[in-house]
Amino acid sequence: MTQTEKLADEVLELLIEQDPLGEMIQGLPGVDSRLSDLDEAAEASLRSRALDAARRARALETDDWGTRAVAIDQAEAIVARIDAKLVETEVADLMVSPIARLHSMLPMVRPKDAEAERDYFTRLATIPEYLAKAAQRHRTGIAAGRTPVASRAAYALTHLDNYLAHPESDPLRQVPVTDTAERDRLIDELVRPAFAKYRTAIAEDVAPHGRPDDKPGLCWLPDGEATYASLARVHTTTDRTAEDLHQTGLALIEALAEEYAEIGGRAFGVRTVAEVHHRLRTDPALKWTSAEELLAGARAAMDRAEAAAPRWFGLLPSQACVLERSPAASEEHEAGAYYHPPALDGSRPGIYYANTYRATERDRYISEATAFHEAVPGHHFQCTIAQELTLPMLRRCAAINAYAEGWGLYCERLADEMGLYSDDVARLGMLAMDSVRAARLVVDTGLHAFGWSRQRVVDYLRDNTVMSDVEIQSETDRYIGMPGQALSYMVGRLEIQRLRARAADELGAAFDIKAFHDLVLGSGPLPMAALDQAVAEWTKAAA
Repeated sequence: MTQTEKLADEVLELLIEQDPLGEMIQGLPGVDSRLSDLDEAAEASLRSRALDAARRARALETDDWGTRAVAIDQAEAIVARIDAKLVETEVADLMVSPIARLHSMLPMVRPKDAEAERDYFTRLATIPEYLAKAAQRHRTGIAAGRTPVASRAAYALTHLDNYLAHPESDPLRQVPVTDTAERDRLIDELVRPAFAKYRTAIAEDVAPHGRPDDKPGLCWLPDGEATYASLARVHTTTDRTAEDLHQTGLALIEALAEEYAEIGGRAFGVRTVAEVHHRLRTDPALKWTSAEELLAGARAAMDRAEAAAPRWFGLLPSQACVLERSPAASEEHEAGAYYHPPALDGSRPGIYYANTYRATERDRYISEATAFHEAVPGHHFQCTIAQELTLPMLRRCAAINAYAEGWGLYCERLADEMGLYSDDVARLGMLAMDSVRAARLVVDTGLHAFGWSRQRVVDYLRDNTVMSDVEIQSETDRYIGMPGQALSYMVGRLEIQRLRARAADELGAAFDIKAFHDLVLGSGPLPMAALDQAVAEWTKAAA
């Protein structure tokens, strides 16, 4: 093993220590019995080791520049996340807060043997300590002026009340185990009482200190502007400024008008963005008639993509993507659809979850673009192929948002080139999703860099996207709770498109789209600068 590979393994261990619930590392040996240590001293130690790893990676002289770049990126991301102290302020948001991590990620575990089952029980037993430390971090943050948004604290209490009122449907009971008596004993005697204590801490120590909805962004907190700039770098892997990203989003929203007019004219006989948006929002024929129809539509889109993929990709995943309904225990508060990667130990396949909750109120026109992004050829290809590469494990499972979400969004447009959309209404769904990702550049920076109120974000999304009010409210809370993450989609896609166009221009008739896609997917997750270098070297070799 080379020094670069050893350092990559070291950084991977640091990532596991920071977030053992990370979806890309589930199933690695020694991971599934652990939870994060939220203690400040533990985080300070982790931060010091991550800084040292980044320093040593930068000093390496190696031909394996891709692994070196990923090691630096991931080590510095650990530092940025620790410095952001989001654990102190975020009490409710999906993927960020303690309760959401436990209720969303733990139920995905599928123990494959007795040892894995014991690991799950160990995790359950450590939840009381985890939640106690989380509550203490909230108190520490408040003492330092890092307060949560009051409405999000209120939502956390509602979520916890609902959880505590329904012990029989506890999502942690969804994990299939042989010793159900031990699972239920741990949940009833340790886990649920710990959540009750945490609920008390939120009600008594956190909620009274919440800041108002007109000051929800990081810029209203101590060192908030610097924190946001750091998180923006983590999620985009670029040095693009908030102002640059904001203006890019505004320009993209404006540019979409021409496409809306063209496709909307064919589909509905209307020409303006406002008319198209109105039709998409109000036409009852554009809603699903049943949960079964929604699932059938998702399956049909995935089947078309799988059939067409060999003409566009040389690298194909060894396993098909599984389609399932979102879990009933969490569907009310879940996204419309999402993808969960395969477990690295083979205990669980890649799963595309379609949310059938209140299916007749959900929009059918966005379903195809969503399936191409989340499943095939989007995240399922990207995640599954990465796991099957012979690169260092860090290269296979690094969570680099600009790469991952950029690829997913790129696939929404690629699907049109592949002839996958069933009609112009589905293409309008593609544009509708583009509008959301462009608007994210505007509102995420607006919130966290320019001091926008929550209502201003809601108003902008109403004026410039076709999301329902329920979706707008949920998306707005997501941007508040996960600063910078929403930037990754469009920044990553624009970069992949730029690199493809450059390669096609340089190679001319020799450009091979299958080879380009294989390069992007076959390199594993990369920061944008490293992906640029990979494409440049490939183009030079192919010329």
